Amino acid sequence: MAYRKLGRDSSARKAVLRSLVTSLFRHERIETTEAKAKELRKVADKMLTLAKRGDLHARRQALAYITDEDVVRKLFAEVAPKYKERQGGYTRIIKVGVRQGDAAPVVIIELV
Repeated sequence: MAYRKLGRDSSARKAVLRSLVTSLFRHERIETTEAKAKELRKVADKMLTLAKRGDLHARRQALAYITDEDVVRKLFAEVAPKYKERQGGYTRIIKVGVRQGDAAPVVIIELV
């Protein structure tokens, strides 16, 4: 399989990933389930690669996916320059434990 379905249809899955990537770049560290974090890592790496390019087309592509304009501004101005020399692997997943209600594995995903 190329991706995890996360128990949602395609539009709900895209909405969840869009909100997660927006939150990740806003706070630079979020807590979520392991499956969502592993899918989020793929999207976040693509957004950071766009931000490293830094041109107008890349900014518009990022704005088409990330829901908050201020977060895109922060991504291009503050976050991307930190990773100018790095060739990928911009996120780190740290296992925290299990969620009380359904025993889902919970992790913290953060920018390296």
